[in-house]
Amino acid sequence: MAKHRFRPETEAIHGGASLDKRNGPMEEPIYQTSTFQVTDSDEQVRATSTDMFYTRYGNPTHTAAEKRIAELEGADAALLFASGMNAITTSLMALLKAGDHIVSQRDIYGGVTKFLSSWLPKMGIETTFVNTTDYDQHVRAIRPNTKLLYLESPTNPTLRVVDLRKTAAIARDHGLISAIDGTFGTPINQRPIEHGIDLVLHSGTKYFGGHTDLICGVAAGRKDLIDTIRGTRTTLGGVMDPHAAFMLLRGIKTLAVRVERQNESALRIAEFLSTHPKVRSVNYPFLKGHPQRALAIDQMEGGGGVLSFEVEGTGEDAKRVSEALRLFILAPSLGGAESLVSIPVLTSHAMISAEHRKQMGVTEQLIRLSVGVEHVDDLIADLDHALSVVVGEPRQVAVG
Repeated sequence: MAKHRFRPETEAIHGGASLDKRNGPMEEPIYQTSTFQVTDSDEQVRATSTDMFYTRYGNPTHTAAEKRIAELEGADAALLFASGMNAITTSLMALLKAGDHIVSQRDIYGGVTKFLSSWLPKMGIETTFVNTTDYDQHVRAIRPNTKLLYLESPTNPTLRVVDLRKTAAIARDHGLISAIDGTFGTPINQRPIEHGIDLVLHSGTKYFGGHTDLICGVAAGRKDLIDTIRGTRTTLGGVMDPHAAFMLLRGIKTLAVRVERQNESALRIAEFLSTHPKVRSVNYPFLKGHPQRALAIDQMEGGGGVLSFEVEGTGEDAKRVSEALRLFILAPSLGGAESLVSIPVLTSHAMISAEHRKQMGVTEQLIRLSVGVEHVDDLIADLDHALSVVVGEPRQVAVG
C-alpha cells in the first residue's frame, strides 16, 4: 500500500502531480498522438518501455491520470482502459491461465457474471459463485487450483456490503489474489487497498468521469500485478484515447465534492422511500435497518450515490414509475452529475439467467437510482409524483 500525501479531496486535485513552483500550463496537456518520434534507433529501443513510444503502450496524458488515481486509491500504480469491462476482462486474463479457478461472490455486475460463466470457461478457467456475505462458503469453495477471489462492494444493484478485511484475510491465508470492483464505492467513500485488497477495478465511466461523457476503465493495486496487467493491455490494445484521459483528469477534480453531495442526497431519498406506501423494499448501505449498515459505516465514509428499491406491484408498475420520472432520466449507467433511473432486469443484469437474478434478489419490480447533484427536494418530489402510478397494495417497507 502506498502512502497518501494528502486527504482525498486534495488528492483529487493534485494527486500524482509535482507541487514544485514552475512556469507551465495549469492543466495537463493532451498528447493527442498515436506515436512519438525519436532521434535514432538506440533511442527507439529505450523509448519502448516509456509513455512516449506508441499510445497503445502508454501516453503522458494517461500517465498523469494513472498517477492521480493511484494516489487516491493508495495503490502502487494504476492503469487506464477503454472501458470498465475492458479493465476487468484484461486484468483477469493477465492474472489467470487455463486450469485456474476463481471464487466469486454471486452479487456482481451482470456483464462480469457473463464473462466469468460463459467466456472464461472457453479458456479453461472455471468460476464458483458463492453467497456474497457467507464467508465460510467463500473458504469452502477454494480449491488447490484457485488463484483469485473476485468481489464487488457495494454490490450492483442490491447494495450489499462485503467485509473487506475478512475477505482480504481469506485471500491472503490461501495465497489468492483479491480483486474488487469498487465502482460504487469510489476512493472517496472507501479504499479497499487500505483493508488488504490487492487489486481495485473501476468503471471510470461512472464517478471518476462524473459527467456522462466518456468511457473508461481503471485497475489500481500492487506494482507486480499492474506490471503483469500492463503487458496484457498492450497486447489486447484496450487503451483509452488521450483526449478522453484529459477529460477524465478534469472529472476527477470534482470527484470529492460530487460524491459528498450524492452521499447526502441518496440517504435522504432512501429514507423517503423507506416510508412510502407504494414501496416494498429499499436497498442503501447507510439506511437504518440495512443488514450490513454497521459494517458499511465502519469501512466507508458515505453510502454512495446509488440505491435501489422495489415497487409494491408488478414489473409493469416498475416500468411505469421509471417512465413517469422527469428529473431521473431513463438511461443505463450511473455516477454522473445528473440523476438516472434504470430497471436492472432490462439493463445491467439482462444478460444473465433469470435463476441467477433470482438468487441475487434482482426482481422485475426492482428499480435502480443513480443520484446526481440536483437539489434533493426536487428529486424526492419527482419520485413521489412518479410513484402515484403504482397500483399495488401498500405494505410495510423492508430494508436491505
